Amino acid sequence: MALPATGRTILNRPTEQARASDTVAGKPLVHWSEEGQARSAYWRSERGVPPAKTILVTDDRIRADEAYGLACQGSAMLWRSDFQNARQLLVALAARADRKTGLSSAGEPQQLSAALFHRVRQMRAQRARTLSMLLIELDADYRVALRRAPDVHQACLHAYGPADGTSVVSLRELMGVIGAHQWYLRGIEIPAVGGRIYPHYGVFTPTRSEYVDLVAQAPLPTGAGKGISVFDIGTGTGVLAAVLAKRGVARIVGTDSDPRAIACAVENIHRLGLSGQVQIEQTVFFPPGRADLVVCNPPWVPARPGSALERGIYDDNSAMLKGFLGAVAAHLNPQGEAWLILSDLAEHLGLRSRDTLLGLIEAGGLEVVGRHDTRPRHPKSVDAGDPLHLARRSEQTSLWRLRAR
Repeated sequence: MALPATGRTILNRPTEQARASDTVAGKPLVHWSEEGQARSAYWRSERGVPPAKTILVTDDRIRADEAYGLACQGSAMLWRSDFQNARQLLVALAARADRKTGLSSAGEPQQLSAALFHRVRQMRAQRARTLSMLLIELDADYRVALRRAPDVHQACLHAYGPADGTSVVSLRELMGVIGAHQWYLRGIEIPAVGGRIYPHYGVFTPTRSEYVDLVAQAPLPTGAGKGISVFDIGTGTGVLAAVLAKRGVARIVGTDSDPRAIACAVENIHRLGLSGQVQIEQTVFFPPGRADLVVCNPPWVPARPGSALERGIYDDNSAMLKGFLGAVAAHLNPQGEAWLILSDLAEHLGLRSRDTLLGLIEAGGLEVVGRHDTRPRHPKSVDAGDPLHLARRSEQTSLWRLRAR
C-alpha cells in the first residue's frame, strides 16, 4: 500500500524489523512486519546476495542522507510510495556512494597493478551492496503496486521465468532487468550478420563490436570453403556462429554450458534464418568429433565472478582459457586452426603476463600462425574518470590463429 506523503520519515520501529530469512523448497524467504502484520515473500537476487536481516518499510519522505546511512549499516528499505521517487532516491544513493569511494572522480592516474584492480573491484562490490538495500515488492504476477510504476511483467518473466508467488527484489536489480529487456526488444544491429542479435538476460551482450569484426575479417583456414566445419565454444548469444555462417560456413556447432545462453543462441540463429547451418548444444567446452576451425572468446579477466551475471567478463583462475588451450588441439582436423579471441586488459592490470599466455599455448601443443589486433571502441576506453583508465586506454583485442604442432 502507499503511505500518505508528509514532511517526515516513516520507518518501522525496531520491534517491526525483519527476522532472519529461511527457505521454502530451496528458495530463500524474507520476512518483515508491516502495520502490525507479519509479512513474507520470496527473495530474488541474481547475484546470490542473501536478504538483509533488517527491513524497514519506508516511503518518499525519507531523506537521501538518512537512507544512505541505513544502507551502509546493512538495513534494507522496502519502498511503499511513488516508484519514480524511488528511482530518484537510488540515483542519490549512487552519487553518495561514488563520493565516498572516489570511483566517480578522475583525479591523478594511479599506478596500474593487480592490487589496484582488486581494490577497485572491492569498492565496486561495496557500492553494489549499499545500492541493493532499496527494495521493491513484486506480486505473484510480477506487478508493482506503486504509483507511476512501469509494467515490469514481461521483463521479469523473461529474466526469471514464471512467478511462483510474491517476491522482493532490490530496485537496482529490477532496473537491470528492465534495461536488459529493452536490449532484448530492440536487439543490437550487427552488420557482420546482416541483422540484429537479441541478448537474453544474463547472457553477455555483444556491444563490444571489435571482437565480432575480427572474426568477420580473419582469413578462414587455407583451402577451406563452404565445406569447412566449425565449433564455436562458449557461443553465448550465438553471434560468432552467425558471423561465420554468413561467411558461408555450412556446418557450425555452437556450445555453451549456460541454459540461458543456449535459449538465446537458438532464438538468434532461428531469427537470422541460419538454423540449417548452425546447431546449438549444451555442453562444457567441446562437442564430439573434430573441426577445421574452433573458435573461442573466453572471459578476458582472470578473477572470480561475483555472480552468474559476471561470468562473461571474469574467468576464475583462467579456467576457460586453460581448458580451451589445453584440449583444443585434439579437436582440430589436420591443418585446422583454433581462433582465440582475447583482450590483453589482464596483462595491463598485472593479472596475467604475455609469457603466461604463450606458455599455455605451447603447453597445449599449439603454435601461433598469425595474429590480428584491434583497439577497443567502447566508451570505457576513453573514460578518464575510470580508476583503471590507463589499462583500458592501452587495451588491445587480438585474434590468435593457432595450429597443432
